Amino acid sequence: MAKILLAEDEEVLRMLVVDTLEDEGHDIDEACDGEEAIEMIQQNDYDLILLDYMMPIYTGLEVIQQVRNMPDKKHVKIMMLSAKSQQADQQRVLEAGADYFMAKPYSPLELVQRIEAILHGEDA
Repeated sequence: MAKILLAEDEEVLRMLVVDTLEDEGHDIDEACDGEEAIEMIQQNDYDLILLDYMMPIYTGLEVIQQVRNMPDKKHVKIMMLSAKSQQADQQRVLEAGADYFMAKPYSPLELVQRIEAILHGEDA
């Protein structure tokens, strides 16, 4: 079982992902904006952080940059989930420090498969 933070401002999508990952046995925390995500990251240790790109207060990109500047959080795996799937957007996300990028829309099964690969150290 992994400890995962999901930062997503769309409540319906957040609920769907949380339900899907909890069904797989993971412990999920939720944040509805970038500021809440940063506060939770500072207070908790996560195996994986799932971030929406376009969120209020801080974007997913800004959250990544802040996390990568936290000495005790540099090891945390980060996956960006975004409808902004142009090559330039993906490159910007990876350069900011994300480990993985997944374009929206995605199927719950595809998300679970990618997360399981990441958590088991496989190439996602």
